[in-house]
Formats: sequence, structure tokens, C-alpha cells
Amino acid sequence: MNSNLHHLYKIGQKPFRNIIGLMSGTSMDGLDIAYCKITGSGFDTQCELLHFETIPYSEVVKEKISLVFPKKEVSLEDFSLMNAWLGTYHALLILDFLKKNGLSKEDVDLIASHGQTIFHAPKSMHQRQDFPNATLQIGDADHLAVKTGIITLSDFRQKNIAGGGEGAPLAFYGDALLFHSEKEDRILLNIGGIANFTYLPSRELEKALVTDTGPGNTLIDAYVKKHFGKSYDENGLIAQSGNVDSKLLETLKYHPFFKIKPPKSTGQEIFNLGWLKSKLKEIGFEIKCEDVVATLTRFSAETIFDTIQSTINTSESVMIYLSGGGIHNPVLLSHLKDLFKNVKIQSIQVLGMNPDAKEAMLFAVLANQTIMDDAFPLPGYPTLNMGKISFPT
Repeated sequence: MNSNLHHLYKIGQKPFRNIIGLMSGTSMDGLDIAYCKITGSGFDTQCELLHFETIPYSEVVKEKISLVFPKKEVSLEDFSLMNAWLGTYHALLILDFLKKNGLSKEDVDLIASHGQTIFHAPKSMHQRQDFPNATLQIGDADHLAVKTGIITLSDFRQKNIAGGGEGAPLAFYGDALLFHSEKEDRILLNIGGIANFTYLPSRELEKALVTDTGPGNTLIDAYVKKHFGKSYDENGLIAQSGNVDSKLLETLKYHPFFKIKPPKSTGQEIFNLGWLKSKLKEIGFEIKCEDVVATLTRFSAETIFDTIQSTINTSESVMIYLSGGGIHNPVLLSHLKDLFKNVKIQSIQVLGMNPDAKEAMLFAVLANQTIMDDAFPLPGYPTLNMGKISFPT
């Protein structure tokens, strides 16, 4: 038997697995590294976060990634080089992370790498009937595995597409295994570059839903970087200094994506600065930069609210648990609380999970499930195991 297969078999026999989950989102702010201890599988899965760090990307790294994202047309040379380079770069970040935390490669059973999305193209966007839903992530896992010496699972989204999904959002699988409750209906709202939520009814889990809602932080971050020279609107101070422009808000919300019935997915391929510029031109008058940020913040909140309200009866007992970078924007949170009124909104921290580490942890859970179980025990969803396996040798 191949020694790597034998090692993988031994990992599956352990009482727990130490798995590193990696997440690099569309905001391109950095790499989330979550070192997790995972026991069980299926609905018996338990995931404990032992170490976590977000390693910020330098401007040089962001410029490199920007060669291939988010663009409809890129150089094949740039794409090929970046796929290999990013896998190697992430490996170096992992090795440094292990050293800082007094760990070695022998302390890690698996790496679960999401990669860096460079293009997301569901049929609702590309409108080419002869072609399926599609998505593409870079950061080659063979480079990760060889450079770290650790078995690596990657490319999780392709199996979801093969099974009839859009490849995003994948949060549902981990959310359902870790957070389904028989005592309350839950909405797990993640506000990253793109916002998405998982709805987990306490009963009839087959009625669960996961969907993107539209921009979360992506437009705010991009606009703030261009006009204020900052990576993001820290503490919502810029939005707080401006006023929401109702005309711009109405124009932003008039987009075909928001008329598509969930589940659906989107990305910066649609919601980017070029699109925003066209909408600013469309309204026909100048708006102060602070007002644009204020309006974009309200836009994110309202599209989250509208999507949830159109699919879920929030007048019933339901709890909203927040995660992602948007949780640190008090203006965005204030808008959400104003819109939802009688629905309780709180950080997912109350359920024992770090809200910043959640996405990286969920990919560690996906890898664990692939190694430990035949399929996801989720009614109404494809019984798929996700993640391609790369061996170190």
C-alpha cells in the first residue's frame, strides 16, 4: 500500500484529528489559519479551536493576486504562475504559524485549504446554457502539501457544483453539523466580502437553506481603499460621518441578482468598483465620498434583510448569529438591528465559536467529514464528500 494512503488510514483511526483550516476571502485582506481539534463526524462532530491567526496580506501580495482577480480576462501566464506561487506562499505562512505556536508538522494531521477565489460564475451570471455553474480557486494544494509535508485537501467547491450546486456558499454543510439545534430556529449570518446566511430550522431540516445575499464588505472596502487610502472602514467611522443617499440606495438595489430566488451566489465579478461607478453616473449628480460609504453600508444591510425576509418567516422564534468581518462594523450592525427590530442578533461567540475564525474552521470540518464519513447526513442536500487530496510525496 502507498505509504500516504496508509498514513491517511491511520489518521482516520485516531480518536481526534488536528486539522488546519485555511480561508482567504474575496476581500483579500489576508489568510485565516485555524488550528482545530476535531472529534467525531456527522452530527457528532465537535470542533475545538486551539490556535487562530489572520495573517494580513502586504500590498505586494495583494497586487500579485490582483493580476488575476477579479477580472474576466487574465493572462494564462499570470494565472499559471499565481496558482503555484500562492500555494507556496500559503505553505510558508503555515510553517511560520506552526513555529510561532510551538508546533511541528507532526502535530497536524491535515490541511484544509479553500484557496483564493479568482472567478465565480453561476449560470445566473454567465447565461450560457451549454455550460454549467462554475467557480475557480487558486493556491495549488500540491505545493502546499509538498512544502509543509502535510496531507492537504483542497478545491472543495467543485464537488458541490458537480452535484448540482453553485459551489457557494458552502457554509451550510459545516453549519448544519455544528450548530443545528432542536430547541430554536437559527440563522447563521456571515458578513464577509460577500454576505451569506444558513437557515437551520429546529425541525424539518430538509427545509434548511443557504444563500448569498449580495455584497457584505467588498464594495465598502474597495471604495474606502480608493478614496480614503484605508483597507476598510474601521469601526464604521467613515459611514458614521456620512448620510445615506436614498436615490443611490434605490439604484444599487435595482439589480437582477436581487430578484433571483434563493439559493443563489455572487461575487466581485458583478459587485465591483466598475459597477458602482456606473451607478453613481446613473443617478446624475455628485455625492460626497462619506455619503457613498454610508449608502454602501446601508445597502449591505438592506439586501441581507430583504433576502432573509423573502425566504424566512422571522416573525416566528428565530435567532440570528453573526460572524465575519462585518461584525466589527457598528454602523452595519446598527442598520441590521434597526431592520430586524424584534429578532435577536448576536455574535456566534455565544455558541462557542470565534466569529473571525468560523469560515476557516468550517473547511477543517469539511476535510474531517471527507476522511471520516461516507457522506453528509443532510436531508435534501447532495450526499457529497468534498475536497481533492494532495499527498506530500
